[in-house]
Amino acid sequence: MKVALLGTGLMGTPMGQRLLSANVPLVVYNRTLAKVEPLKTAGAEIVNSVADAVSGSDCVITMLTNAQAVRETLLSEAVPDLESRTVIQMGTIAPAESKALHQEVVALNGDYLEAPVLGSIPQAEAGELIVMVGASPEQFQQWQSLLKFFGPEPCLIGPVGQAASLKLAMNQLIASLTAAFALSLGFVQRQGVDVEQFMQVLRQSALYAPTFDKKLSNMHSRDFSNANFPTKHLLKDVDLFLKEAAAVGLDTSSLDGVKHLLDNAIAQGLMEADYSALFAAVSPQES
Repeated sequence: MKVALLGTGLMGTPMGQRLLSANVPLVVYNRTLAKVEPLKTAGAEIVNSVADAVSGSDCVITMLTNAQAVRETLLSEAVPDLESRTVIQMGTIAPAESKALHQEVVALNGDYLEAPVLGSIPQAEAGELIVMVGASPEQFQQWQSLLKFFGPEPCLIGPVGQAASLKLAMNQLIASLTAAFALSLGFVQRQGVDVEQFMQVLRQSALYAPTFDKKLSNMHSRDFSNANFPTKHLLKDVDLFLKEAAAVGLDTSSLDGVKHLLDNAIAQGLMEADYSALFAAVSPQES
């Protein structure tokens, strides 16, 4: 079995390396050729077109920025039909978008499932991602062994759309928890409370989440470089969640405020920075 990987960004590259380390034949396409060099060095076959990637593979994994990128890359007129090929969409997109892609891939005689992941670059490198699968039981059984290269226990959530929904729910928590922690941290700092005392109390409480310690150093030092998950991508996911949540009648007022903070962080030039840059919007530097 040969796998085609479309998209070699922050997550696509380590995921491709996982496949190569397991001796899975891999063909790679990315619009920016410089980004394929690590995988080329590791033994991947690099092609210059999506059509070449698709025609030379049995399975196509997409790890692209959004649904529009998937559609423009995989479903362009230059790509032949997808007969006898399975598309595994692993990026974060809306459930309605995933369902639409499913229909379009099937119309091209292909098969489709979604498998978004929770985790970042370190987990991708170690094969410890949480893999959420939207598929039929038969599809899950067929592709479970491949998905295990990315995470030890891929989980079948339900049909296409349900894994995408769960992934957005998780990313909403990333945004909301980070914003809430940033607000409390900024408050205790300005009130003169020792930050380590604040953390000691928080760690002993039911309010604690491990992500707080992971982002504390970034916020305390105001160093948001070396992003595993950039602010712009979190904003994209928050926008998707807001649209989908409104469509099912949820009150998203609390998340509207988080979106405002993300917009402010990006206005400060922190688009490519780690999403802990929310702190810069919550607690601007005092002059």
